[in-house]
Amino acid sequence: MKVLITDEQSLFRDGLSLRLKQINPNIDILQAANLLEMQKVLSKNTDIDLLILDIDLAEPNTIETINKIKTTSPTTKIVAISTSEDTRNIRKILSNGVKGYIPKKSDSNILSGAFKLILDGGTYIPLAMLENNTENKNINPNPLKRNLTHRQSQVLDLIAQGKSNKQIAYDMGVSEATVKLHINALLRSLKVNNRTQAVITAQKMGLI
Repeated sequence: MKVLITDEQSLFRDGLSLRLKQINPNIDILQAANLLEMQKVLSKNTDIDLLILDIDLAEPNTIETINKIKTTSPTTKIVAISTSEDTRNIRKILSNGVKGYIPKKSDSNILSGAFKLILDGGTYIPLAMLENNTENKNINPNPLKRNLTHRQSQVLDLIAQGKSNKQIAYDMGVSEATVKLHINALLRSLKVNNRTQAVITAQKMGLI
């Protein structure tokens, strides 16, 4: 897999490169410091699988930039990173076909979980959006989610945030063994085999 990281801060690019290598040592990582460099790299490398783009570099023409990338590099998946956690901005970006929106201030474990999900074919939705969706669902609950218990729904949202079993146990105030039981029940309810498939299936069903 070939990944291009576009961010103006070399320290951030190097740190993200190291974390991606920890997830998958076979990843080939390229870097660009701005949109011009990014376009040059994309034009010379038609086999880039994933573009990690600091969308703050593209303002105020963010959507235009994303659409241009999708036109010139249609097989390249895009992941947006940003300092912003504005839900309106996140919703706008996600609605334009990117594979995830990752706030830069996310802690290292969430960052790793997000990229694991994305590299496995899922879409990462940040906590701010999940909380917003939860509020909306309390008013107009998704009937599909009625098949899940409250605890299973809670576990599903935490898994979608990229959290480990240990973190989920801490957040829920239960043991890791209890978390595993909830996850196993969740997998059976969604008829999938692992956490990544659970998130992908839940997203398709509109549960998260």
